[in-house]
Amino acid sequence: MTLGLYLTRRLAGTFGIIASVFLGILFLFELVEMMRRFGGGETELRHILWLAALRVPTTFYQVLPLLTILSAMALFLALARSSELIVIRAAGRSALRTLLEPVLATVLFGALIVAALNPVVAAAARLYQAQTQAMTAPDLTLQFAVGSSGIWLRQGDSLGQTVIRAESVGPDGLTFRNTGFIAFDRDTGAPVVRIEAAHARLGSGSWFLQDAKRWDLTAPNPEREAQSQPRLDLPTDLTPERIRDSFAREGTISVWALPEFISALERAGLATRSLRVQLQSELALPIMMAGMMLVGTVLCLRHSRAGGAGGRILLTVIAGFALFFLRNFAQVLGENGQIPLLLAVWTPPFATILLALGILLHLEDG
Repeated sequence: MTLGLYLTRRLAGTFGIIASVFLGILFLFELVEMMRRFGGGETELRHILWLAALRVPTTFYQVLPLLTILSAMALFLALARSSELIVIRAAGRSALRTLLEPVLATVLFGALIVAALNPVVAAAARLYQAQTQAMTAPDLTLQFAVGSSGIWLRQGDSLGQTVIRAESVGPDGLTFRNTGFIAFDRDTGAPVVRIEAAHARLGSGSWFLQDAKRWDLTAPNPEREAQSQPRLDLPTDLTPERIRDSFAREGTISVWALPEFISALERAGLATRSLRVQLQSELALPIMMAGMMLVGTVLCLRHSRAGGAGGRILLTVIAGFALFFLRNFAQVLGENGQIPLLLAVWTPPFATILLALGILLHLEDG
């Protein structure tokens, strides 16, 4: 137990150092990107720094498995150089028994990351998207929400804001049923027009409404002057791509809110496969980090005097990147429905662990 706690503490310290270095590097990269996008205008430097800081958590969260393999590799290379590995093996500790506590600690740390850091990352991503959209297109806003009463959209233009409510949405995300539109004046914020339609579809530059009824809310008696039309076209600056992207941009919903959000989308008739893949991948992250930790150690358990340290480091890094991209590729296949969802998400983490254990047993027992 004492040895396990010692290795876990050393692993945590190594991870902290590597994570700090990567945070600094990622911040510099994001700062350069924000300067490229917004530095030529009237944006103040403090706003650019704030946008870069909001962007960093998302990128950092995505590379956590790579940081885990680098931390494990750095730790066990340091133990090999200091001959601590020789002492551990001379004490009768097998490699599997030595790695038990660090692996369990990695799983627990991954679970803590998912539970605590994921909501922070999601909040930062939402704030970043809102601020960049306000800077690039302040007159064209689109907000999306799902509730028990249906789907809610808000679009904006130079004339004012329009709130859109729909009872359900078609699988393509562009066909709405039992849809209501309420337009608000830009200056006063008062409602000026209300439209109810049995069906609505977003086309090129227009909403195409069927069986619509329009009320002029500025008239003395809106109901008496209401007009019913079998077809009504409303101009809009929205595009199908913006509607689809607004349903759930990846990383903007925390793992705690995903199950309820998925249920609400399913009740509204929307496709939720990509969100379910996202939820399962978050749950599988601790297992993936444990597998990466094992891969980072199995090739670095030999003493430094045995030679070939550079080759082992290169092989470990290549294996880590290959497993990382394999995981992402499998998730893409799962989102597209080409392979079963659970197979796409959970196979790479467990395959990583089995691969590391196989190499370890081969090196230990020949």
